[in-house]
Amino acid sequence: MSDPIQPSDVILRDLRPGDAGWLIMRHAELYARDEGFDQSFEALVAEILAAFLRDHDPACERGWIAERDGQRLGSIFCVKAGEGVAKLRLFLIEPAARGTGLAPRLLQSCMGWARARGYRRMVLWTHESHRAACRLYARTGFRLTGSRPVHNFGCDLVEQSWEIDL
Repeated sequence: MSDPIQPSDVILRDLRPGDAGWLIMRHAELYARDEGFDQSFEALVAEILAAFLRDHDPACERGWIAERDGQRLGSIFCVKAGEGVAKLRLFLIEPAARGTGLAPRLLQSCMGWARARGYRRMVLWTHESHRAACRLYARTGFRLTGSRPVHNFGCDLVEQSWEIDL
């Protein structure tokens, strides 16, 4: 894939066999490389995906894979967090696809899907160090609702909670 990534060349599709393994691997690799996270983060991603694959309700929960020419470029998930509340999870953009407009497209697709299913609010959990993602959330209208220092995944971090009315 040597051509520049155009968002119109990327499809957003449902999960297929093998996607969960790829998501666990890429989260572990990228977060270890970029943030210094240890293997406890890989375990968390594996637990989230196992629960989703085993128990999700397709009427109100969904995961997407962004793909171009058979190559996975990213993911985003919408899961139920309570009555009328959706939770954004596992939002990942491959480094080669960052800055192409794919991240806002995935976020808008996920929010629109949640809105169409009657969710009134969307929440998410992230870390302050994910500056590009936090800028995207703020530009999209999410509000920072909480921030606290933690020691997770082998690192000192600032955990954040964000939300938006749908």
